[in-house]
Amino acid sequence: MMNYNRVGLTWISFLSYAFTGALVTVTGIVMGNIAKDFKLSLVDMSNSFTYLNSGILTAMFINNWCVKIISLKKQIFFSFILTVSSILGLSFFHSITIFSCSMFILGSVSGLTMSIGTFIIANLYNGTKRATFLLLTDSFFSMAGIFFPFITGFLLAKNVPWNWIYILIGIIDLFIFFIAMNVQFPAVKEKNIEVHSKLSKNGKISVILLAVSAFFYILGQLGFISWVPQFVMQNMHTNINYSSQLVSNFWMAYMVGMWFFTVVLTLFDLQKIVILLTASSTVLMYIFIHSYDIHHLPWMISMLGFFSSAIYTIIITLASLQKKVASPKIVNFILTSGTIGTLLTFVFTGPIVAAGGVNAALNTANFLYLIVCVLHVIVIYFSQHKKYLLRKI
Repeated sequence: MMNYNRVGLTWISFLSYAFTGALVTVTGIVMGNIAKDFKLSLVDMSNSFTYLNSGILTAMFINNWCVKIISLKKQIFFSFILTVSSILGLSFFHSITIFSCSMFILGSVSGLTMSIGTFIIANLYNGTKRATFLLLTDSFFSMAGIFFPFITGFLLAKNVPWNWIYILIGIIDLFIFFIAMNVQFPAVKEKNIEVHSKLSKNGKISVILLAVSAFFYILGQLGFISWVPQFVMQNMHTNINYSSQLVSNFWMAYMVGMWFFTVVLTLFDLQKIVILLTASSTVLMYIFIHSYDIHHLPWMISMLGFFSSAIYTIIITLASLQKKVASPKIVNFILTSGTIGTLLTFVFTGPIVAAGGVNAALNTANFLYLIVCVLHVIVIYFSQHKKYLLRKI
């Protein structure tokens, strides 16, 4: 494949993750302004944002069917049309129904393009290059989490209408569309892969525990970071700029942590590292929630982002190492579990906020992190990963 074409396809993958990251990470910051605009409570507004996560999950489920009948280039073309339509709906129709539908469409587009981005990397690169580029692709989600919350806080502080945030995010999809129209996509082929190893009983138990762990981890992470802006504004009476900066600090440290742990993970046992990281993250989150010193919060949330950055990657890696030949079904099972956690973020935390306030939601997220740590201690007794550590994914 020509180098120009390969570079273009790789950037589509990078931008697809950035698009999803931007949509997800600005939610907690922009929610208050949108709730005021529609004259709704935060809890009711959070329910509308559930449509965004529903769209992401729905798109991931139907992508395997779409890819067989619609070319990747056509999928991106129609996705861009949907993005433009949803942003027009957000900009010109003051209706909570239109808003919810637009969120679902944007979620569907992000889920579809992210699935395409993952497919592209898996088909362009092999062996250790594939793992490296998947990690790099995932880091663009974090990059978006650094810049877009900062931009959102700045614009809202200047009283810029909230719909402009989504117009800016839509520019990412515009770049995806432009690149896609000028490159050739890899052919989608049905592959009949003979699996030479079966998943043992202990391996099956490990995969199930890891899937549950992925679900609780993503639910806890997004449940925490989505409500952090409201938490600091309500408890410490800070402005939107400060709260958005905290979110940016989290994702910046998260991105740096991902790069750092790509080296560290090759030196130590994965299971021991993930227990250390989940335990450290649990303690750091507890300190953040119960520390009312405004000067300590940026450091606490940055450390939390750094130490929690590799947890999800390790969960996926451990699951893939439960048998000799890496199974796409196992990896997809873990990814789907995490995506369901994303879907249920506001469905789960909304009623908690309604009953006990934002503090209760953050304490619940902290408890979920503790559960993840305990699950990984249990996985020690069943994991088969040490048998296949020589296989690089």
